[in-house]
Amino acid sequence: MEQRNLGFTGVAVPVVGQGTWQMEGDDEAGCIDAIRRGLDAGMTHIDTAEMYGSGAVESLVGKAIAGRRDEVFLASKVLPTNASYAGTLAACERSLKRLGTDRLDLYLLHWPGSHPLEETFRAFKDLRAQGKIRYFGVSNFDQAELSRAIAIAGMNEIACNQVLYHLLERAIEHRVLPLCERHNIAVVAYSPFGSGRFPSPNTPTGKVLASIAAAHGATPWQVALRFLLRRRSVFVIPKAARAAHALDNAAAGDLQLTAEDIARLETAFPLRQDRGVLPTL
Repeated sequence: MEQRNLGFTGVAVPVVGQGTWQMEGDDEAGCIDAIRRGLDAGMTHIDTAEMYGSGAVESLVGKAIAGRRDEVFLASKVLPTNASYAGTLAACERSLKRLGTDRLDLYLLHWPGSHPLEETFRAFKDLRAQGKIRYFGVSNFDQAELSRAIAIAGMNEIACNQVLYHLLERAIEHRVLPLCERHNIAVVAYSPFGSGRFPSPNTPTGKVLASIAAAHGATPWQVALRFLLRRRSVFVIPKAARAAHALDNAAAGDLQLTAEDIARLETAFPLRQDRGVLPTL
């Protein structure tokens, strides 16, 4: 599994990690097995959030990583409604308890909310000083929001911005991704398969994916992930509720696309006009 430094942190993180959104609706045993098999395959970055299943998914992740915590780069998120100074501290304690750990490697504000960022970031920095988190970041922040967050937090403080990014939704490439790269902030792509919008194999775009995949002995899903990873600032966190799916995702970590492959994908899935709005789910 290829690893890259996560933004300014200097911490090597696998380019393909494991997302857990909506796992509360999946078979728990199957999800735990998928996460563990993913760890075996090198997908040691696991992302979750207090919002997912109202804490149920954090508890599931805690079971999956029990006895293996030191292998994991563990990320969770605080809800904006909880992101006051005191609320962030309390939310982190609840997440730690559900996850069965004494620390998070990365703690994110799930999306911009009504509580002042000054309060949230002060809580993040105090949690870091206490050893309860290593790094902090944001999620679903557009260019203006991220610029303001950088001004408040300071340079080399925001480790990542987690955003929606897939073949059919490349809007972050206009402004958010370049801003992150200028400030050495990692981009973590959630829902990298489009959350139900993955191209069907009988469509023109699906046939392009299948053709490139066949040339590499890979799958269309691996090709899709690798296209997003063509820029070194980007990491992906696809969800897998089954071990076979997890292992398929992990194989994208070693896939290498040619310049011709990238050009074909750029043509098949063009960057559309900047709408000035950050897409989210």
